[in-house]
Amino acid sequence: MSTKFSVANLPTPLHKLNHLSEKLDANIWIKRDDLTGLAFGGNKTRKLEYLIADAKKHNAQHIITAGMSQSNHCRQTAAAARLAGIQCHLVLGLPQRDNGNLLLDNLLQAKLHWCEKSEREQQMQMLAQSLPNAYVIPYGGSNGIGAYGYVTAMQELQQQTDMVFDNIVFATSSGGTQAGMVCGAKLCGMSSKVLGISVDCTPEQQFEKAMYDIAQESCQQIQEDIALSIDDFHVNYDYLGAGYAVLSSAEKEAITLLAESEAIFLDPVYTAKAFAGFIDLVQRKKLSGNLLFWHTGGTPALFAYEKELQSE
Repeated sequence: MSTKFSVANLPTPLHKLNHLSEKLDANIWIKRDDLTGLAFGGNKTRKLEYLIADAKKHNAQHIITAGMSQSNHCRQTAAAARLAGIQCHLVLGLPQRDNGNLLLDNLLQAKLHWCEKSEREQQMQMLAQSLPNAYVIPYGGSNGIGAYGYVTAMQELQQQTDMVFDNIVFATSSGGTQAGMVCGAKLCGMSSKVLGISVDCTPEQQFEKAMYDIAQESCQQIQEDIALSIDDFHVNYDYLGAGYAVLSSAEKEAITLLAESEAIFLDPVYTAKAFAGFIDLVQRKKLSGNLLFWHTGGTPALFAYEKELQSE
């Protein structure tokens, strides 16, 4: 799969978190996919390079995708579609927050369609049937095409450093990022444990099976025979807190810690939850060796949580 619609600033930086490493007596590095560049950056940019290329291949006039009001995926999809000259439609689940990512969606002239969270899939299909040459991008850009963006991300990581990371940790939600990472790690011969911190899925949802299916689809797309099993997909469900997009003391402490120690900002919905879990695992000696936190972006959502972040 070589065709892509180039919108990302790659490679993204990779560097050690010196102050935090000293504070926690650990060897902690960060991969800065918050700096991919498109509309304030984030991990979805890598996926969209291949999804938008596929949409253009199919002569799409409309792109349809879904998320919540602070969806990083929706913000970046709106930006990529704007650059491709394709009208973007965002099916957003209630409740509505009128700042952060939603402000950017409006500035990018995306057409917004509001509904209950449970009705988003049905709404996307109805839109696809009513619009000419519509191209549907799944939630989070998580299919075999989108996941390929993180197959190449792992190749990029291998080219950036000779260091072998014992653990690679990040926020996981729709599964495409982790599916691509696992495929990429296998393809590159990496021994790293690829660990997603769940921000919304629970063990009962059989998330590992969904990621396995996406990974298999991605392998078919790139015509690579990669030996995969469900056991390759590691997810920690211990840090869901009060629920998706609910800011608790753990996320606030994580945001403050990284800002104060390294002048790097996390977002309240995804990366703060994952980083809170990551730090707790490091402090409890559940993670050791060479550690990489993969920052998947989401910074604009900070501004929608101003009151929560400033409250005691």
